[in-house]
Amino acid sequence: MSDNVLSSCRAFVFDAYGTLFDVGSAVSKLRDSVGDEADRLSTLWRQKQLEYTWLRSLMGDFADFWTVTGDALDYAMDQTGKKDPVLRAKLMETYLSLDTFPEVVETLNTLKAKGHKLAILSNGAKHMLISAAKSSGILSLFDQIICVDDLKTYKPHPDVYQLAADKLELQPAEISFQSSNGWDIAGAGHFGFRTAWINRTQQPKERLSHEADVILGGLDELLPLISEPQKA
Repeated sequence: MSDNVLSSCRAFVFDAYGTLFDVGSAVSKLRDSVGDEADRLSTLWRQKQLEYTWLRSLMGDFADFWTVTGDALDYAMDQTGKKDPVLRAKLMETYLSLDTFPEVVETLNTLKAKGHKLAILSNGAKHMLISAAKSSGILSLFDQIICVDDLKTYKPHPDVYQLAADKLELQPAEISFQSSNGWDIAGAGHFGFRTAWINRTQQPKERLSHEADVILGGLDELLPLISEPQKA
């Protein structure tokens, strides 16, 4: 890996869920209501949410991420014996105001202050992303919020990463893509992005064709690796 692997990047694009926003915070906020099965429900919810995006992409049967998130929650609640429509509604509502990870706001503010172009590229529905970003005070930091609603397929399909290149009017190698999801990093690297895997929980690497250019323990570790943006 070159020490300057990110130095030529002209934009920094971030995955949303698990990277900027802590998906576990949805259940954590309602832990007392969920009870002893809170951790299991949270894990199942996220697992099925991801699985349904991949399966729907393979099937050519798109539903937006809000619908997928609700379907995944229904599965998780059935599996854990939590058949409570009031609790379900509250859990879905929390997904619109997820907590950010501790270093996110300061890191994004620093990048923006230095003049870098910032964007979100997410499977999330546009209204979900705007709501979560507004709730955490980071919405105004982004030049673009790019979602898959019009494309009607999900990451890691190459067409999703192409969306970011098109919207930002940059070549793939000019974009640094940050994600906490190893499969997402593999997809982005395969497409041609520079990649930074935000591996907060020290997960083993995925056995896929592309590995991250850099592996970081948090988004703040990105800051020493990047150069000042070049003047146009």
